[in-house]
Amino acid sequence: MERARFEVTDREGLAPDVFRMTVRAPLIPPNAAAGQFIIVRVDTQGERIPLTLMDYSREEGTVEMAFQVVGTTTMKLSRCEVGDCLADVVGPLGRPTEVMRFGKVACVGGGVGIAALYPIARAMVDAGNEVRVLLGGRDREHLILTDRMEALDADLRVATDDGSFGVRGFVTELVLEAINEWGPDRVVAVGPVPMMRAVSMLTKEHGVPTVVSLNAIMLDGTGMCGTCRCEVAGETKFSCVDGPEFDGHQVDFEVLVSRLKAYLDEEAVSRDRFAGLAEGYRPACGEGG
Repeated sequence: MERARFEVTDREGLAPDVFRMTVRAPLIPPNAAAGQFIIVRVDTQGERIPLTLMDYSREEGTVEMAFQVVGTTTMKLSRCEVGDCLADVVGPLGRPTEVMRFGKVACVGGGVGIAALYPIARAMVDAGNEVRVLLGGRDREHLILTDRMEALDADLRVATDDGSFGVRGFVTELVLEAINEWGPDRVVAVGPVPMMRAVSMLTKEHGVPTVVSLNAIMLDGTGMCGTCRCEVAGETKFSCVDGPEFDGHQVDFEVLVSRLKAYLDEEAVSRDRFAGLAEGYRPACGEGG
């Protein structure tokens, strides 16, 4: 019997309210590369959201994604079990990470952004770079994918706010240490906006080229709607087709933060409404076509 489209084949919790999910989407892996993303619709009544393309298998025809439960759609997604199906999975989208032999590359990650950083760090290692992976988190419980990062041929260093794993402090302290003692030729930072902004300010001060991945609000993912517009070097860019990666020294983070707050009230209403109706929610397999 033919297997259903966009079937969930694996899922697990990575941290509080953070999940990893594997879905069948055989058209995506043959064209996928580090740094790209996918857009997912859980059911036919739902919105479309961009998610990290954490990994993929050309042999199995599957994609792996990681997400944090913050709103209605991610609440729905977290309730999906193995055997359920999503309505749509579209990708790969966005420009791949520029990967070449830079020399020394520091890959900096925080929060669920670590999932997006993983394929980038792996690609940088495969390209022959000397890679140092620098991860930051609130505590040990909120760090994800350290096992996968440890499996890379890279130097892994971790900082947590409470010192429960790695050193006590912020990931920016690891970045400064790397700049002073190691001298990276390039920095790639993926994670919460405050972290990417802080890393970019630090590396700009020391003249280290830096790339950040912008988590702008997104709708169609093809450059038509303009929802994901951001300001880079004084010009308007669309993070879906011009990015999601940009020169961190040129990004207007104030504009990015402002746009990310645009629909907070509406998102809260939707989240609360779904929470009251969520008992037993499960998407119907095959409803996406």
